[in-house]
Amino acid sequence: MLLDNPGITKRSTLEKSEKFWNPSKTQEWQKKGINLVVGKREGYYFWDMEGKKYLNIHINGGTYNLGHRNPEVIQAMLDAAEELDIGNHHFPSVARAELAEQLASHCPEALHYSVFSTCGGEAVDVAIKSARYATKRKKVISIKGCYHGHTGLAVSAGDDVFKDPFLCRGEEGMFVQVPLNDIAAMEEELKREDTACVLVETILATYGFPLPAEGYLKKVKELCGKYGALYVADEVQTGLMRTGKMWGFEHEGFEPDIIVTAKGFGGGIYPISATILNEKAAKWLFDIGRLHGSTCGGSEIGCCVASKVLEITARPSTADNIRRNTAYLEKGIGELQKKYNDFFTGFTQRGVIMGLEFACEDASVSVVKPLYDNGVWSHNSRLHPNILQLKLGLLCDEAFCTELFEKMDTGIRQARDKVLHKG
Repeated sequence: MLLDNPGITKRSTLEKSEKFWNPSKTQEWQKKGINLVVGKREGYYFWDMEGKKYLNIHINGGTYNLGHRNPEVIQAMLDAAEELDIGNHHFPSVARAELAEQLASHCPEALHYSVFSTCGGEAVDVAIKSARYATKRKKVISIKGCYHGHTGLAVSAGDDVFKDPFLCRGEEGMFVQVPLNDIAAMEEELKREDTACVLVETILATYGFPLPAEGYLKKVKELCGKYGALYVADEVQTGLMRTGKMWGFEHEGFEPDIIVTAKGFGGGIYPISATILNEKAAKWLFDIGRLHGSTCGGSEIGCCVASKVLEITARPSTADNIRRNTAYLEKGIGELQKKYNDFFTGFTQRGVIMGLEFACEDASVSVVKPLYDNGVWSHNSRLHPNILQLKLGLLCDEAFCTELFEKMDTGIRQARDKVLHKG
């Protein structure tokens, strides 16, 4: 077994990572005092290679919605591997057809054509290509502070911090960003009638999970209809029941033209994503369907995994658990915020997604490290570094929440005392 190999240690892994993998990323965490190499993992816990246990409240942006190594998901993969493999992306496939039908049953009625990819960025690329083909326009509008992936078109639609180092701004004027909740700025761009699509994270994760103003997303969709653009809902981090509904946009009561899902769609076991299109957005599938392909996108084994993920996610028991956990979080985190309100200044919440705001410059240093020391793995928001992301898994139980609040109480108190020079 790889993790049990006595010749593989944390130190040797860190050294090889610096030499052969990603030097700066490896070094960055160590400079922050987070000397982590993940070993054993199970449910919503993982263990450092040296045996220390952590509660995972980052869950890789929702990748581990159903927990690390969910046994039902693993079994679905093993069962599929008994007779399937990646498959051939040139031809129809039983696994792909079944998953596409299942996915359509969980989307608004008009959205029922699925294109499968391997990750969220690739799925966003498909969404932009689809919108451009359907509208014969090129411009893409997104929101300032957004993140849509690191692939070609997706990174060009994201914040400058992600695209400028790689010279990925795209053609002049073809990727435009406007502030969240600024309807006037959005309409000013749309009324030029040169926009293919508006691409919106339903809640901006990398910007700290600010909630859109009530009615904002619905109004943007109305403006898209008025000016001939398509609306793309990036649900990579907010979809799959994380907000208490299958898709985050459902809270606003409208239907997008395109939905993008990834991360948790593969259950943390197999890389797979999907771009779900309505008939207008899917026009290229009827005209030139063979001119886009992804060798591993829609892997037949991956489709079987995603099918099991959807089945578990849609269970009434899962929805009930999310409602309970939403209440636990509101109460437990709310009490911590009141207790430390001179440092823990506020939070946003929708379902089991939260953004926790602290009176510090960089929570990755001031808050993440004390929580890490107390056995809680969290992550801050890169574009609002004083905001900590809290992303609870869909199947977490009350015991996990209780343990979490206790450890967070200690970690936040230690962070507060250090930052405010009271300890």
